[in-house]
Amino acid sequence: MVRRSGSFVKTLWRLVVPYPLRVRLSAWRRSLGATRGPKRVSLGDLRRTTPIDENWGFERGGPIDRTYIDWFLGRHRSDVRGRVLEVGGDEYARRFGTGVERIDVLDVVRTNPRATLVGDLANAPHIPDGTFDCVILTQVLPAIWDVSAALRTVHRILAPGGVLLATVPGISKISAFEAERFGWWWHFTSMSARRLAEEAFGSGNVEVETYGNVLAAAAFLYGLGARDLRKEELAAHDPAYQVTISIRAVKRRPDSSP
Repeated sequence: MVRRSGSFVKTLWRLVVPYPLRVRLSAWRRSLGATRGPKRVSLGDLRRTTPIDENWGFERGGPIDRTYIDWFLGRHRSDVRGRVLEVGGDEYARRFGTGVERIDVLDVVRTNPRATLVGDLANAPHIPDGTFDCVILTQVLPAIWDVSAALRTVHRILAPGGVLLATVPGISKISAFEAERFGWWWHFTSMSARRLAEEAFGSGNVEVETYGNVLAAAAFLYGLGARDLRKEELAAHDPAYQVTISIRAVKRRPDSSP
């Protein structure tokens, strides 16, 4: 059997079929394709308007964004040293610290038994300059209205050479717990996170990374957990779908060149 090439078939089509009929047939084929549309997708368990797990996926292997936070802090555990400040609790400082001498916990809630410092990070004149070697802010900045003021405070209270390790949400649902108590003001992009951090720490002193892809973002919004995705699916990186954004900012030493 002789196979007919595409060009041969097109030539035969032009020779055999009159031009007016070709025009009508081509228009009919285009309309048929538009009517059919793209192939339908079976949504299965995802055809719903409520999340599968209301509690961020804690019952399904832990929240996907927390997995990304662990990866970020694990890569920078050498920065968690000396005197460390964390907001709300001290879990990350204890888990990832190396050579930690003291941990302080800051909270605006006076009843927090773990708090050694009470105050608003956006306005904390009672915290002395140059106090800390590391400040950890995981998903804290969305609950602060004046993010720029909070970052200026962090820069001020860090010792020269000290490091801010922060994460902020990109694609995420609103945290009702924080929203009711403090407000939930912001979601971020890598661009906004970098610009805000560089305004406080200066250009060249800030590293911003993103974590996520369309599958991880959709799973996170549905309340699926880390156990529901394979590690390679979690690790796949697509900057168009920023689930978690990390910021590493260093306070320049006085003798450092710009």
